[in-house]
Amino acid sequence: MTQKLNRHGISVRAARNSALAALAADLPSPILADLTGMHRHTAIRWVTYARRDWAEYLAARTADLQED
Repeated sequence: MTQKLNRHGISVRAARNSALAALAADLPSPILADLTGMHRHTAIRWVTYARRDWAEYLAARTADLQED
């Protein structure tokens, strides 16, 4: 399907990566691996990539609020 879409100028890589990142943000790596059929190490990398870490954002917001 990807090859057919690419022949017509429709790239699906960005949508695929976005969908995987969304799944990886919500699912543990073993479930992601089983659901998608990817290797468990690949699933671990996706989960690590998609991990939401708000600490840096919160620190920046706190610094902004203290300056005001």
